[in-house]
Amino acid sequence: MDTPALYATAWAVLPPLIAIVLALITKEVFSSLFIGVLCGAVLYAGADFNGIVSHALNDGIIASLSDSYNVGILVFLVILGIIVALMNLSGGSKAFGKWALTRVRSRVAAEVATVILGIIIFVDDYFNCLTVGSVMKPVTDNFRVSRAKLAYIIDATAAPVCIIAPVSSWAAAVSGFVEGQNGISVFIHAIPYNFYALFTLVMMFSLIFMKFDYAKMSQFEMNAVENGDLFTIKDKNADLADAADQGSDNGTVLDLILPVIVLIICCVVGMIHSGGFFSGESFINAFANSDASVGLSMGSLIALIIIIIYYTCRRTISFTECCGCIPEGLKAMASPILILTLAWSLKAMTDSLGLADFVGGLVKNMGGAFVAFIPAILFLISCALAFASGTSWGTFGILIPIGLAITESQPHLMMPVMAACMAGAVYGDHCSPISDTTIMASAGASCDHLTHVTTQFPYATTVAAVSTVSYIIAGFTSSPVIPLIVGVVLMIGTLVFFKKSSGSYIVPESANKNPEANA
Repeated sequence: MDTPALYATAWAVLPPLIAIVLALITKEVFSSLFIGVLCGAVLYAGADFNGIVSHALNDGIIASLSDSYNVGILVFLVILGIIVALMNLSGGSKAFGKWALTRVRSRVAAEVATVILGIIIFVDDYFNCLTVGSVMKPVTDNFRVSRAKLAYIIDATAAPVCIIAPVSSWAAAVSGFVEGQNGISVFIHAIPYNFYALFTLVMMFSLIFMKFDYAKMSQFEMNAVENGDLFTIKDKNADLADAADQGSDNGTVLDLILPVIVLIICCVVGMIHSGGFFSGESFINAFANSDASVGLSMGSLIALIIIIIYYTCRRTISFTECCGCIPEGLKAMASPILILTLAWSLKAMTDSLGLADFVGGLVKNMGGAFVAFIPAILFLISCALAFASGTSWGTFGILIPIGLAITESQPHLMMPVMAACMAGAVYGDHCSPISDTTIMASAGASCDHLTHVTTQFPYATTVAAVSTVSYIIAGFTSSPVIPLIVGVVLMIGTLVFFKKSSGSYIVPESANKNPEANA
């Protein structure tokens, strides 16, 4: 079909906007995403019914499910679900929860441990979301940390950590869009200017140690602490994903720790293998050239085989029981898979309507009297684009080349501009309801998806607002030090203000202690 009449116009923003608004109003994400896809097909094909159906189905859903990268991610997702089912059935998750209770003495420690684990697993955001959730749920559940708060911590240590980790799939993605220069070098030099990622870490630790929550998150935390209801709104697949209590009583901590270590090692090896490490490339270059889809699916499959052999040889669970976990893992991941498929299809609709060209046309002529404000403006545009499209990497591809072109005449702004493009993309990836990372964070915490979206949105937007101020300052300075200091002070000051406001929930001191100590 020829280029649609509405190509590269403001209409390209309408499909994701409709999907997001409907999801927030109706609390039904599947139908909202599908209506967004259908809207995109109508805008593309006009009154041609056959064209509408063909574009939505063939160019949207079928194309998304036949894309090799997407299929690899779905394979990884299913295998992770199977591994979690195996760990639960073996009793490893139950044993780890009991062991952690004797080591983790407070609610604060449980949350800090979750953050630290999220930071340690920095190689890939998908891997981070699902692994941290499966490992830490028994611990945070014991201290009545709501699943909404757990999902926020998981999400906030996924993309925001990956974007400041030089050895990660995200560094590889960014470096690929920086043409004519050493992409990894640019990525590393831009880290001090990546205010959104850095301030997200500041916010998480501040909330934990200040022992309070605000906005909608406060309602879920209050219900968890005072009524023992970790969900408030329960995810339909939570019981499948949370089968730890039904596991064997003969499991040990090693039955969880060893599979996780095997999974991490295999996925890292899979990543560098896909980047040519075993063909002579250096470790850093192998990560820069890696294919996350191939590496993670390959690594997780090998890890699954090793884990099944381990459980079978240890006689924790039989081979037949291991095979029984395969459909259980698939069932647990059915909802995230469907949401991901529809989200990818929605992105295909916006691509066909020229959303990238529309945004590129808005910012390519930026300059003149607004030079110092370029980092802040690009940050906000990047936030909006990533939120609407649900893709950070796609936002990198659109805005980073534009940012490089803009800074050719303003070289001193290159690092702030590059970091602003990346940071805004991470914000959108972090809190958009159609972002794959947001979807996986919900799955990792077994939290209702829209609950996760609505509870973390005020937190992410608070950080984005503070980051905007820092990018304005960065446009007038030649160093990241001043905007970093101002941003940290403003971030903590804002949280102190929110803590004193009437809508916040301060966790009682008694809730911070080990439950066994209170018994």
